[in-house]
Amino acid sequence: MANKTIITVATTGAWPKKKDNPNIPMTPREIAEDVYECYKAGAAICHLHMRDDEGNGTMDTAKFEETVDLIKKKCDIVINCTTSGDLNATDETRQAHLKSIRPELASYDCGSMNWMHSSLFINHPKFLEQLGMTMQEAGVKPEIEIFDAGMIYNSLYYLKKGVLKAPVHYQLVLGAAGGSAATVENLVYLRNLLPEGCTWGALGIGKQHVPIMLTTVAMGGHLRVGMEDNVFWSAGVLAESNAQLVKRAADIVRIAGNEVATPDDAREILNLDRKCAFSK
Repeated sequence: MANKTIITVATTGAWPKKKDNPNIPMTPREIAEDVYECYKAGAAICHLHMRDDEGNGTMDTAKFEETVDLIKKKCDIVINCTTSGDLNATDETRQAHLKSIRPELASYDCGSMNWMHSSLFINHPKFLEQLGMTMQEAGVKPEIEIFDAGMIYNSLYYLKKGVLKAPVHYQLVLGAAGGSAATVENLVYLRNLLPEGCTWGALGIGKQHVPIMLTTVAMGGHLRVGMEDNVFWSAGVLAESNAQLVKRAADIVRIAGNEVATPDDAREILNLDRKCAFSK
């Protein structure tokens, strides 16, 4: 039986804007329509960020609720909400939507870093402990986002302490300014630090996204693509849509001899106990 590879689409992120690529979705309705097209192209998970009316990243619970409601009316894709969509958000606003929506997955950025060489991305130990317990209480599985090796060691500490529960799922994020560069060597190194029994995926930000994608599939990992990480299709050529990026990832999965995981496959692979049934 062929291995099944999960494709996550990160449609929007907190930073790229229409000036960077006019095809990036920004409003709840645009994001929901975009996610549905990506679902049809092979995405099993959608990783959601929200934007305010000026196009800036926001942790506005109402926008998350509206977007998730629109998505759930269209398809049963696995919902994965960010907890870090606004550098000015408080510890409370970064978690509020988890309590109301109870998505199946949410990001858990396992350490602090200099962000884009211009600001600080703070994930204080007190916040990480609080976030881990909030996720446990809400039945939300953490997607542990790793930007450098130290964050993996942080996760092992929180596993030992009970803030995180095994089996855990990791997302190796390569190429963020201030984190590990998007190289095959770094991907192999980080993958080899992960604990036994975990699931994992990886992504490369910018021009290295395809080499990282190819290596991840070869190593048995899962994929993330989308305009949060890369607004280009190839050098100097803007992506036409997130679905275009998902389709390429699905083609690579099949060429490698794997099957593209469905949302229910992803739920089984990641040991998700329930579906996000949020409805206003």
